[in-house]
Amino acid sequence: MPNRLIGLSRFNIASLLVASVVIALFLVPGIAQAQEPDGAGAVISAKASERDVGLPIYPGSKPRQEKDSNSSSANLGLWGGGSGFKLAVLKMESGDSVEKISNFYRKALSKYGPVLDCTSPPAASDKSVKDDSRKLTCGDDKADRGGYLFKSGTKEKQHMVAIEPNGKGTTYTLLNLSAWSEK
Repeated sequence: MPNRLIGLSRFNIASLLVASVVIALFLVPGIAQAQEPDGAGAVISAKASERDVGLPIYPGSKPRQEKDSNSSSANLGLWGGGSGFKLAVLKMESGDSVEKISNFYRKALSKYGPVLDCTSPPAASDKSVKDDSRKLTCGDDKADRGGYLFKSGTKEKQHMVAIEPNGKGTTYTLLNLSAWSEK
C-alpha cells in the first residue's frame, strides 16, 4: 500500500510540473512553437485564425476583448509518441441577433457531420453509446441561458460553437478540439 501512495504522489507532482510549464509558456507573448525530429512538438499561441478553428467567421464580426484578457483567441497543441491534442479557440462578437448567428453556424458545422443541438440536452444520458465510441454526445455541455450550443464531428475531432446574447448584439465562441492516440 505505501508504494501506491508514493506512485500517486509522483504522478501528481509530474502532472503539476507539466501543467506549470504549459501555463508558463502560454503566458509568454507571441507564439512559442517547437518541433522535434522524432515528430514531437508543441504550439502555444495567443492567436488563432479561422483556419485553426475550421469554421468561417460570421460576416461583420470582430474579436471579443474581455476585461481581464488581452487576447480573444488561443491556439494550443502538444504531440509526440503517437498521441497528442490540439485546441483552437476564437471569441467573437457581432451586432446581429443570436438566432441569425445560430442559423449561420448550424449550416457551417454540418460539413463535419450531423450537428448536435446541446442548447437543452436531455437530462438522461444515452447508455446505448459505449464510452469508447467515436460518437459525439452533448455530455454535460449545455448553453448559457438565452444562448445556443452546437457540436459536430467525433469525440476525437470536434467542433463547437457557443452563442449568447450580449446587450444589443451577440457574443460567440468557436472551438476546435482534437485528441489522438495510437491506442
